[in-house]
Amino acid sequence: MGELGQRVCSALVLGVGALAATAIGGLPFLLFWTGAALWMWWEWVGIVRAEPRPFVLSLGGVALAGMAIALAFDHPAMAFIYVIIGTAVVAASANRERAWTSLGVLYGAVLVISCVILRADPAHGLAAILWLFAVVWAADIAAYFTGRALGGPLLAPALSPKKTWSGTLGGALAGMLAGSITVVFMGLTWRAIHLGLALLIVAAAQIGDLFESAMKRRFGVKDASQLIPGHGGLMDRLDGFLVAAIVALAIGLAHGGAVAPATGLLAW
Repeated sequence: MGELGQRVCSALVLGVGALAATAIGGLPFLLFWTGAALWMWWEWVGIVRAEPRPFVLSLGGVALAGMAIALAFDHPAMAFIYVIIGTAVVAASANRERAWTSLGVLYGAVLVISCVILRADPAHGLAAILWLFAVVWAADIAAYFTGRALGGPLLAPALSPKKTWSGTLGGALAGMLAGSITVVFMGLTWRAIHLGLALLIVAAAQIGDLFESAMKRRFGVKDASQLIPGHGGLMDRLDGFLVAAIVALAIGLAHGGAVAPATGLLAW
């Protein structure tokens, strides 16, 4: 099987798992994203070559597990406290690259917290996560094929040797289209602002992707790991979605408040 076939098969498996957890919601959704955060934490520690590795891994894992337990009992403030304490303890315990090592705890935690808070909105939590999936996945797929087909100037040659402006523009258009279709499909009133929101999410995903590329260059690593055929590691798949989820939550909180962030994100 070629690289494209491996990418497609791996993406289907991961996508089905994510959609199933999202549809069920509740504890399965929390466990799914906590498992993803723990996986990414393991990859992060490997990239930065944190030492002592087993001890650092354990400390970060305990912090993320504590965060998940707090979220399971609907205590987001306590979840943040676990993350902050865990980050500080990891920074104090690492023998090298303390700042980079401790940042990994935050990196995984914000993914879980953003997704769980959005999904918990009883009115539009499901729609918000599906909308995020649609925008980010469509943009990623379209950027891959558009960039390979059209080529052209690179977006950020110092960070990524493959990302092109043509792929970025193709991805942006696809993300806006997929986001609009999802809004209508979920029974929400479509407005022009949804195009701008989708474009902002696509830009956030690009920033997340470029950040991880810069990080891997900083440490001389090609992929976060080799556990996902055709893709590398889970960080390589979720780097863009992570930042997109943070931005989506920020928009939702600003517009809808802490009680209904998903409604604030999509209902205008």
